[in-house]
Amino acid sequence: MTTMKKSVSGAGRGRPRQFDRDEALGQALSLFWRYGYGSTSISALTEAMAITAPSLYAAFGSKEQLFYEAVDRYADTHGALLYAPLQGAGSAHDAVHGLLAGAAALFSAKGNPAGCFLMTGTSCSADCAYIEDTLRQRRKEKEQALQACIQQGIQRGELPAGTDAPALAKFFNTVMQGMSMQARDGASRAALEALAATAMLAWPVKVVKAVKAVKAARKTRPRETQAA
Repeated sequence: MTTMKKSVSGAGRGRPRQFDRDEALGQALSLFWRYGYGSTSISALTEAMAITAPSLYAAFGSKEQLFYEAVDRYADTHGALLYAPLQGAGSAHDAVHGLLAGAAALFSAKGNPAGCFLMTGTSCSADCAYIEDTLRQRRKEKEQALQACIQQGIQRGELPAGTDAPALAKFFNTVMQGMSMQARDGASRAALEALAATAMLAWPVKVVKAVKAVKAARKTRPRETQAA
């Protein structure tokens, strides 16, 4: 992968300053992720990115445009890995469980700010409500992808025909939002994984499978008693 560098003019006279635009964007993402759009100042960004304010504007246009690029970077990297299980060839159950397990890992990773950027990057005033609208739309798209995965599971007969796919998708999306907040409060990966496992207990089970499981348990019970 080729690293893109851009020459920009620093403050005052002298040679144009060279900096790694890709690396600078990564630093901006980390800052927005940790503090949110509204709480991240231009001075904080330039310090983290190791560039001047004129260089930032020359390379990214504005703080707003820089934030949008950071959102795209998150979606193309962390977000793509997080939601990859929904595109897998396994069952819908395994896909959703994989999503929650991945969230537990990402939200608590030591190399990243805690939580989900699409949920934590919304710290802004009424003056920048359009930023919240952008992230809200991204979150909605992810919930729709989750719903589509569940709907496919229904069509394949993995879930009861009457399963409410939109409600189930919203439930698991809400669980992820809670996991993000828990991570911000210091919850460990193990604690988040326990939450994910508990949430999966709400997964609808077809009655036929449930009856078979009960019958199988009854058949093994006498053997266990005799062995004891």
